[in-house]
Amino acid sequence: MSDTQEVAHQSEPTPAIPPAAPPLPPDLLLVIFIHGFKGTDSTFVQFPQRLQHILSETIQNTVVECVVFPAYETKGDLTEAVVRFADWLTNLTVQREVANGTGGGAGKARIVLCGHSMGGLLTADALLEFVRTRPDSAAPIWPNIVACLAFDTPYLGLHPYVFKNSATQAASYVQSARSAYSAFQSFTSKSPVTTTASAPKAAITAPPVAAQTASAWQKWAPAAYAVGGALVAGAAAGTAYWKREDLGLGYKWAADHMKYVGTLWDERALHRRLERLLAVERDMGVIFRTFYTSLPAEPSSNPEPRTFIVLPKQGTIVAEHFLEARNALAQDEVQAHTGMFGSKTNDGYYELGLATAQFIREAVAINKESSVAAGT
Repeated sequence: MSDTQEVAHQSEPTPAIPPAAPPLPPDLLLVIFIHGFKGTDSTFVQFPQRLQHILSETIQNTVVECVVFPAYETKGDLTEAVVRFADWLTNLTVQREVANGTGGGAGKARIVLCGHSMGGLLTADALLEFVRTRPDSAAPIWPNIVACLAFDTPYLGLHPYVFKNSATQAASYVQSARSAYSAFQSFTSKSPVTTTASAPKAAITAPPVAAQTASAWQKWAPAAYAVGGALVAGAAAGTAYWKREDLGLGYKWAADHMKYVGTLWDERALHRRLERLLAVERDMGVIFRTFYTSLPAEPSSNPEPRTFIVLPKQGTIVAEHFLEARNALAQDEVQAHTGMFGSKTNDGYYELGLATAQFIREAVAINKESSVAAGT
C-alpha cells in the first residue's frame, strides 16, 4: 500500500453505529376492583396487592396496576351509578396511559373489571354500556375491557337459604328490616319525612328520588327489606343498618338505598344481563366469569353445598361461566360472602387468587392475538 493509499485509508471515517431503537413502552394492564352494597375500600383486604404481584411476575413486558374504586354510596338508580363509574374509568384509563408512556390512543391499556357482590352488576352494566355506545358495531370497545370477573355477584338473585342457614347477625338484621318496614307503614298516611341523613360522602351519588307512594312500598318493600337485610348483614361488618333508632335518618335516605338493590328482583332484567354478557364474550372476546362461594354440605340439614347466590341450571352455557370457590372456614353463607378476600376467613383464598390470575392472563393473551390479527 502506497503512502497516499495508507493516508486515504486512515482518513476514512469509521461507519457510524446506528443508535439503538428506543424500547417500546411496556403494555399496561389495569385491574379495577369495585365493592358491592354497603362495601368499603377495605372489602378486598390484600387481595388486589397479591394479584398485582402474581400478574407482574407472570405477564412479560407489562405494567400491572390493581386499583380499588373509591368507596361510594350505594343508593339511587344502579344506572346512575354505572354512568358515574364509566366516567371515572375513562378518566383513569387516559391518565394511566399517558403516565406509562403508552399514549392516549384507544385500546392501549387493557382493562379487567372485578366486582364483588352488587359491584359485579355495576361492572357488567358498565361493560355493556361501553359496548352499546360504540360509534358503530365494528368499532372496538374503549376503554379496552378484556375481562369482566365477578365474585359472589347475585346475577340471578340471592339464595333463599341465606336467611335460613345464617348463624350470624344476619337473621337479626333481617328481622330489624321487617320491623323497620312495619314502622315505615305509619308514614304512608302522612307526609313522608324528607330529612336526608348525613351519610358518608360518595364517589357515586345518585340524584334525589321522589318519595314512594304507599301502594309502591306495599308492593315491593317486604321483599326489598328482606334482600336489603341480607346485603346489609353481608357488608355492614357488624353494624345493624336497619335499627329502629335509625328511622329518624329519613324516609328518603332509606328509599334511595332500597331502590339501588331493587334490581335484584327484576327477574327478566337479570336474565337479560347474563344473555348480553355471553354475547359480548362470544362476539368480542371479553371473558366473563363468576366465582361463587360454596360451603360444604351438612347432611343433617343441608344435603347440597350452600351458596350465597342463586346458580344457573346445570348443563347450560351460563352455568359454565360460574365457578365454585369453596370455603370450609365460614360459619354460614354470609360469612363466606364477606370473608371471600381474607386468607384467615377463606381457606380457598390462595386458590381463588391463582384462578383469577389465570383468567386474566388468558384474557390478555386473547386480546393480544386479536390485536395482532387486526393489525393494531
